[in-house]
Amino acid sequence: MIKDSNVIILKSLRDYKLRLLFSGRIKKMPRIKTIEWKENSVVIVDQTKLPLELHYETIDTIESMYDAIKVLKVRGAPAIGIAAAFGIYLGIRGFPESGSSQEFIENLNSKATYLAGSRPTAVNLFWALERINRTGVQSIENGASIKETKEKILDEAIEILEEDRRTGRAIGEAGLELLKGKKTILTHCNAGGLATAEYGTALAPVYVGAEQGIIFNVYADETRPLLQGARITAFELSQAGIPVTLICDNMAASVMAGGRIDAVIVGADRITSNGDTANKIGTYGVALLARAHGIPFYVAAPFSTFDLSLHTGKEIPIEERGPEEVTCGFGKQTAPSGVKVYNPAFDVTPSHLISAFITDKGVITPPYERNLAEVLGKKG
Repeated sequence: MIKDSNVIILKSLRDYKLRLLFSGRIKKMPRIKTIEWKENSVVIVDQTKLPLELHYETIDTIESMYDAIKVLKVRGAPAIGIAAAFGIYLGIRGFPESGSSQEFIENLNSKATYLAGSRPTAVNLFWALERINRTGVQSIENGASIKETKEKILDEAIEILEEDRRTGRAIGEAGLELLKGKKTILTHCNAGGLATAEYGTALAPVYVGAEQGIIFNVYADETRPLLQGARITAFELSQAGIPVTLICDNMAASVMAGGRIDAVIVGADRITSNGDTANKIGTYGVALLARAHGIPFYVAAPFSTFDLSLHTGKEIPIEERGPEEVTCGFGKQTAPSGVKVYNPAFDVTPSHLISAFITDKGVITPPYERNLAEVLGKKG
C-alpha cells in the first residue's frame, strides 16, 4: 500500500514479502536500498522514521548530507562513509569550471573538513573523505580539467557504494562458513543492510544463509537509548522474513544463561591494530556476557573499518551525544528535569574478548596484532 511517492505502509509490504517467501516463489528477498545515487542526487532511507515509515529522502546539498549524518538519518559506519563520499561531490559540483585548480583543491579540502565534523568515531567516514579527496587532488595534478575532476569524484563515490555491496556479500559468505552448526545468534544495535549499501556486516551471514535456504534465528538487543535494535534490526529482519526475537538490553545475560544463543555477531565503527573494537554502546557488556557463558563473540566489518594507525582502543575518540536522548527519548520525558546525563554513543571491546573478525578478506583470528597487519596488507 503506497501512502505517497516516498512512504510505504510497512505492514502490507511485509505481508506481501512473507507470502512470496513461504510460497516458494522467490529465494532472495529484495533488500532495502539504504543509499543510492539517483537522478543526480543522493536518495537515503531516513532511519529516524523507522519502524513506522519507510521514507526516502533526497539529499542534494552538502549541508543536508552533514545534517543527515549528524542526526542519524543515515547511520552505520559503512553507510556513513558512502554518504560522506557523495556529500563531498554535492559540495564541489557547483564550483565554477573556469576557476583555478588551486582554488578547487582548497574548496575540496574545506568540504572534506566540514563533513569530517559530523561524527567522530566511525573511521569509514574519514576513510571515504580521504579517498575522495585524494581522487580529486590526483586528478588535478595529472592535468585534468575541473569538469573532468568532478566526474572522477562522482565516479569514485559510486565505486565506494558498489564496493560496499561486494564486501557485504563477501563478509556474509565468510561468516556463514564460520557459523556452520549454529542456529541462533544474538546481535547488538544494527549492522544489517540499513547500516550499509545492501547486505550489512553482522547480518550479512544471515542474509546469505537465507539465500541458500539456511535460516538463522536472531535475537536483537533493543539497544538503548536510540533503540536501533528495536527500530531497525527487528524491522529489516522482519521485512526479509528472518525469524527475529526482540529483547531488552538487560535480558541478554538471562537469554545466554538459558542456552538460547549459539554465537554473538556485532558490527564495528573502528578497529585498532591490536583488535580493540569500538561499536555501539553496550557492545562491551555483551562481549563480557558471551565470555562468561562460553559463547563465541564475532565482529563483522569491512577493511575500511580497520584503523591500523591506532594501536589500542584507548586512542579511539568516543562521540558523546545530547542528554535528551536519555531523558526524553522519542518525545516522552523519563527522567527528572536537570538530572546529569552521561551519554557516550560507543564503547570499546578489548580484543581478548573477540573470538574472530569476519571481514571481506576472510576470517581473522588471534593474534590480532600480527594477523590484522598481514591480512589487511598494512604495517601501521
